[in-house]
Amino acid sequence: MARHASTAVEDYLKSIYGHTEWQDAPITGTQLAARLGVVPSTVTEMVKKLAALGLVRHAPYGAITLTDEGLSQALRMVRRHRLVETWLVEGFGYTWDEVHDEAEVLEHALSDRLLEAIDAQLGHPLRDPHGDPIPDSSGRVVQPDAVLASQLAADAAGRVARISDRDPEVLRRIDADGIGLDTVVVVGELPQGAAEAVWVVPVG
Repeated sequence: MARHASTAVEDYLKSIYGHTEWQDAPITGTQLAARLGVVPSTVTEMVKKLAALGLVRHAPYGAITLTDEGLSQALRMVRRHRLVETWLVEGFGYTWDEVHDEAEVLEHALSDRLLEAIDAQLGHPLRDPHGDPIPDSSGRVVQPDAVLASQLAADAAGRVARISDRDPEVLRRIDADGIGLDTVVVVGELPQGAAEAVWVVPVG
């Protein structure tokens, strides 16, 4: 498999996993196209290839789900991405709204040996700068019992467990309000757009 094709496969698997990590509804081809920034016809062709490789299950016009092998490969890439993000923040002074695009490039380039050295140097972190759990080398994931803030009442309080990195501007607003991981917040007091980007463990 050519390197560019391998990279595309890795990106697809990681995106399919990411869609269902914090909610149960499987991803559709249209949603996957939007997530990856490609046209639906490109997704259709790639999903056919992934199915032929035994990495996904997909019925025509239906949802796309990972096979056991697809999940294993997806978790490998998720581990790479989140360790690189953590490394950039802790070792190079990047802010949490800057690391995603850099990690998208580096996650494909690092050797397994270097990745494990980075993991050891960081002290084997369990979550990345946004609170997303980092799978260990065997693929085990420890996920907090958190819910999206927008699903709670405005006067509900919760401890921040995860903040989506999909919108850097929302990340900057959250940071400007002094909100970070493990901060206790009241849902109605979150900055604009944050309730749809912040997962909390309810308290009180």
